[in-house]
Amino acid sequence: MKKELYVGNLSYDMTEDDLRRVFAVAGTVTSVHIITDSETGASKGCAYVRMAHEDELKEAIESLDGALLGDRLMTVSIARPQKPKEQTFKGNRGKSGGGGRFGQGRK
Repeated sequence: MKKELYVGNLSYDMTEDDLRRVFAVAGTVTSVHIITDSETGASKGCAYVRMAHEDELKEAIESLDGALLGDRLMTVSIARPQKPKEQTFKGNRGKSGGGGRFGQGRK
């Protein structure tokens, strides 16, 4: 089992140090990563927290899921594996007329 948690519904001004202190009640926190917007750097209100041991994950979920943190009820769950990104091809997207192996129409 992974040792990573997904934490949602966080205040946008929450820091990684703040989260580290909150999750320390459940055990040893090995890393915290707040998800931010790539353009603005602003928090998206969610994070990933890694714990040292699996039993600490369960403790964190039981004690912190639904807990009031600041002015929000945070959600805590086991992090799901990241989905692979779809490859996109530039060019003839969404245009009709293609159909052949290399986008060649019928003759």
